Amino acid sequence: MTSSSNDTTYFGLSIPFLTHLGVVPEYAEGGKSRISLVIKPEFENSFHIAHGGVVMTLLDFAMGAAARSTNEQPLGAMTIDMSVSFLRPSTGKIVVEGTVLKPGKTINYCEAVVLNEAGEVTAKSSGTFMLRR
Repeated sequence: MTSSSNDTTYFGLSIPFLTHLGVVPEYAEGGKSRISLVIKPEFENSFHIAHGGVVMTLLDFAMGAAARSTNEQPLGAMTIDMSVSFLRPSTGKIVVEGTVLKPGKTINYCEAVVLNEAGEVTAKSSGTFMLRR
């Protein structure tokens, strides 16, 4: 599952945009997920830090992957709502960890954090996800 391969899968899914970014899938199991990304210059905003849209994409996917990991069946996760707080700049290699706070048959309440190389939280998110076939 290397990000340089066109065959990268993200916990059973083909997601060309994540492959294009070079997102590295680490795990998604038991209501938890972890992905990582090296912030390249083309992912930066005018302040030379990770663009908020890139950070939000990663948070959204990490929460959705955590939600999908609670179900034995290969279901899709659709974002119902999501809020994000940006706490400090995201630079270098970042890790994103998603967690299901409250699972359900179809609705899962999740959170995710972005961690910098020093282990500091740079952004956090909460979201609600619907599982569907």
